[in-house]
Amino acid sequence: MEENEVQNTPIENKLFGKTFFWMFLGLLASAIIAWYTYSSGLFFNIVLNDYFTGLLIAELVAVLLFSLLFRKLPPVIVGILYFIYAGLNGVTLSVIFAVFELNSIITLFIASALIFGILSLIGYKTDKDLSSWHTYLNVFLIVGLVLSLINLFFFDSSVLDLILDWFILAVFFGVTVYDINKIKALQLEPNIDQEKIYIYCAMQLYLDFINIFLRILSIFGKRRN
Repeated sequence: MEENEVQNTPIENKLFGKTFFWMFLGLLASAIIAWYTYSSGLFFNIVLNDYFTGLLIAELVAVLLFSLLFRKLPPVIVGILYFIYAGLNGVTLSVIFAVFELNSIITLFIASALIFGILSLIGYKTDKDLSSWHTYLNVFLIVGLVLSLINLFFFDSSVLDLILDWFILAVFFGVTVYDINKIKALQLEPNIDQEKIYIYCAMQLYLDFINIFLRILSIFGKRRN
């Protein structure tokens, strides 16, 4: 058992290294595009022409294609889809610069990164099988999403919105720990192309981090006057 763990460590470390590198590239691309979209004035054109709905649909399509066709598509196409999603998400994320003060965004981004790092360490170090978490986490996310939509269209309650932000934030804490732990197992799955598995893992962690950051920003962010 100990011998297998020693043999798997270099592969595992290489996988995590590539995964976090691609996650960083995705976040960097989103951040640059988000700031450019806002500072160039493109954001206001998007708002005036009501293009955000189309952008959200395009993001959803990119994620679905990535998830459903990941095993069949070559690594280059998978990588392109990843950066297409990161770019589209960067455009939609430009809204945070219109709503929150820049200092607050930077501070809470750093805080989110620290929290994400701690959660990643927990997921990496635990020896427990967390596969049973999958169903519960999905149910909690669906419940949180449904309640958020109900509140948005029917109640518009700021108190309920704050409660849901905390609830969904807690769920993504669990999702992050689960995803990091799952990456350790994915490297041993024979049916996954090891040349592109790190892109899939990077997408999962990218989504986890963005959701954690947005919830923390919504709860603690200082809004523009």
